[in-house]
Amino acid sequence: MTSQTPPEAERSDPELPRGVALAWGVATHPQRGPKRELSIERIVEAAIEIADAEGLAAVSMSRVAASLGFTTMSLYRYVTSKDDLILLMAERAGEVAVPEESVDRSWREGVTAWVLAIRAAFRAHPWIVDIPVSGPPMTPNNLAIVDWFLREVRGLPLSDGEKMSTLLLLTSYARAMSAQDRDIGAAAAAATDPGTVTGASFFATLAEFVTPERFPDLAPLFAGGGYIAVPGQAADDADADADFWFGLERILDGIEHHVERLESGAPTPPRTEPPAALALPRGRAVREAARARREAEKALREARKREREAVKHALEREQRDREREQREQERRAT
Repeated sequence: MTSQTPPEAERSDPELPRGVALAWGVATHPQRGPKRELSIERIVEAAIEIADAEGLAAVSMSRVAASLGFTTMSLYRYVTSKDDLILLMAERAGEVAVPEESVDRSWREGVTAWVLAIRAAFRAHPWIVDIPVSGPPMTPNNLAIVDWFLREVRGLPLSDGEKMSTLLLLTSYARAMSAQDRDIGAAAAAATDPGTVTGASFFATLAEFVTPERFPDLAPLFAGGGYIAVPGQAADDADADADFWFGLERILDGIEHHVERLESGAPTPPRTEPPAALALPRGRAVREAARARREAEKALREARKREREAVKHALEREQRDREREQREQERRAT
């Protein structure tokens, strides 16, 4: 007689990762904190406050515990690792207000609103972009964001894979632009320090090296202030957002073009493959020419290194002259 395998032995569902289970509220708590005065919500809120003020690197279990007035071991009764804490921080800080489905608008307007909501979350908590992407969304708020996007593109003739590829494209764009805005903002704040080297602070010196002979297409743009802002000409908020809006509109244009092609039944163009490397003929002359090329490339690298050092010394010299002049002005003023 053949024994039957119990149903529970045939199928063993893996447990959710601890941090994900905490986000869904289904994790067990084998031990409670001291006098029940601590909670996952308080821990996450304290960690977010630290990250908002000092960045993600400042967050540690001991730092969060100290800010709450508890020992580090008290936190581990609720959140068993820093990785789980960061996951819960991202889940809370990345929450967006999902609009009602009854909102009447085009798919393009809806997707734009979706991207702006994500961008707003990144701007409110810039440290989110420092958290590595380790896989597809698994937590409630993140899945709600995915669901919202799929609603906005529900009527488009995109396959499931194309919808998710579009979501990834737009999310990556919002994330990259938010990281860039954060970094540029930090650099601008640091530029108030006289010792900080930024493109704007050394615009005049750099302009001497960006010549039409060496950079025929960059030089006119550089001279006209289109490469970096000319000192003394502060850009307004509209100008600061121009890059973001230009890129977003072009992405949406591309999606719209693809949708129109699908609706018209036109064939999708074949993917452009990179050209295959040319097979060089063999021979002594070829080998000698290749050797000469490598030597020339080495000489060019060395020349560029010397040039970079010369530029560095010139910038440092200009900075020292500026500081000396400032000290002299202060001395005369006193």
